[in-house]
Amino acid sequence: MIVAGIDVGGKNVHIVIKKDGQILGKGAGPTGIKKAEAVKQLYDEVLKKAGLTRKDVERVMATGSAAKRVAFASGFIPDVTADARGVIKQIPSARTIIDVGAEEGRAIKVSAEGKVLDFAINEKCAAGTGTFVEAMSRALEVSVEELAKIALKSTQSIPMNAQCAVFGESEVVSLIHQKITKPDISRAVMDAIAGRIGSLARIVGLERDVVVVGGMAKNAGFVDSLKKTIEMPVAVPEDPDYIGALGAAEAALVGFITEEVKGKAPEKETAIKGKA
Repeated sequence: MIVAGIDVGGKNVHIVIKKDGQILGKGAGPTGIKKAEAVKQLYDEVLKKAGLTRKDVERVMATGSAAKRVAFASGFIPDVTADARGVIKQIPSARTIIDVGAEEGRAIKVSAEGKVLDFAINEKCAAGTGTFVEAMSRALEVSVEELAKIALKSTQSIPMNAQCAVFGESEVVSLIHQKITKPDISRAVMDAIAGRIGSLARIVGLERDVVVVGGMAKNAGFVDSLKKTIEMPVAVPEDPDYIGALGAAEAALVGFITEEVKGKAPEKETAIKGKA
């Protein structure tokens, strides 16, 4: 059976096409303003590269904050469920999942079977997301990639108290005027994000193994700060930004979607039918 998992976030869309346990194709791109059109275009591109057509795909499962924009989806699952399925597939020992993307951060507690036991989400403030890093990199006049690298060269810990991107930029400018080095400021930025995300993780209860996914999992500076903040080792799976799409594809393979129960972990699953 050939299935597709599509993760549509506020900034990027990720797609994974699978046949049983094999990935046939994958791709990522910006969602832009016209998210539905961006998804369709990327989906067709991934299919073409894999030598497939839409008729070859039996089920399409969508997840992410803009999942409902995937008009051709067979079903939808919450982000936390997709994360759990995707992570457990790659790292069965995972019990705590930390997902930090462009616009949202979340901590998820999962069982050995990959069931979501509890979760907490930071969705009201950019200070715990990749957007915050982008804003701070602009203030420091370095790329996001460079910001992550130089943070590892920091020689001192500088507290950063800003709770939003606007005040964060002002604080970075103030630190620059104080002659604080860019590596130390970069470390302060990563520590600030790690502190907020670490607090989320403690809400659900930190338990090994801890796995970090999402776009920020590719940021070495942030991962290093997170390790120190939670005082635990963390694992980063291959292609951490594709975990949501992978989890959606896994759900499509077994033919189930998870009903979203607002405010608590998903509990019930229902079967889906039909082709995309």
